[in-house]
Amino acid sequence: MPTLLHLDSSADLSTSRSRAITATFADTWRGLGADHIVVYRDLHREPLPHLTDAALHFPPRLRPNAASPSAEQEALQLQLIAELVAADVLLIGVPLYNYSMPSTLKAWIDYIHLPAVTASFDDRTSQQPLAGRPVVLVSTRGGVYDTGTSTEFDDHALPALSLILGNALGMMLETIVATRTLSERFGAPADEIAKQHHELAAAHESAAEAARRLG
Repeated sequence: MPTLLHLDSSADLSTSRSRAITATFADTWRGLGADHIVVYRDLHREPLPHLTDAALHFPPRLRPNAASPSAEQEALQLQLIAELVAADVLLIGVPLYNYSMPSTLKAWIDYIHLPAVTASFDDRTSQQPLAGRPVVLVSTRGGVYDTGTSTEFDDHALPALSLILGNALGMMLETIVATRTLSERFGAPADEIAKQHHELAAAHESAAEAARRLG
C-alpha cells in the first residue's frame, strides 16, 4: 500500500499556508484510492523532545564507550526512523522562521539523521535505506526571496534540508514554494499581493500534481 509520511511544523493552526498546501497534497494522495495511506505527524501540536545526549547523534557502535543516552529517547529515535523508512513518499511543511526551519522540525531531523543507519558513514551495509525515495518540501515565506533581490540567499531552511535529506540520506527532493505570505497583513502594494495570490494558487496546483505523480 503506498504510504505518505506527512509532517507539519507551522505554529499557525488557522491561517498557515504551509499547512494548507500540504493538506492539498495529502487530500489528493488519499483520493488516489483506499489503499493510499497517510501517516501524519504534527510537530507543533505534539513536539518531539530535543535530544538530551549528543550520543544519540550516532548509533551504538559509534558512541563513546561511556555513553548512556536515555533509553526512552533511543526507542523514540528508532520509532521515528522506522516510520520514515516505511514511507514511500515524505511530505514536509517548512515555514520559514527567522530565516530557518522551525525548531520542532529541526528536532525531528536530529532524530532521523543517523550516520551508518540512515546516512552514509562507512562501507558497511544498512546505510541510506531512503536513497532515491521522494521527499516534497513545501516552503512558505512571509517576505520576498526572488532571484536578484538582496534577500535571495536569506532562506537557510531549504539549503539545510537539501543537505541532510538529499545529500546525506540520498532522497530525491522536490520543492514547492510560496512567498510573500505576509503581504496582505502588512499592507504591501497591490502588485505584490497579486503575486502572492498567484504563487499560492500555483503551489496548490503543484502539490496536487505531485501527489498524483508520486502516488
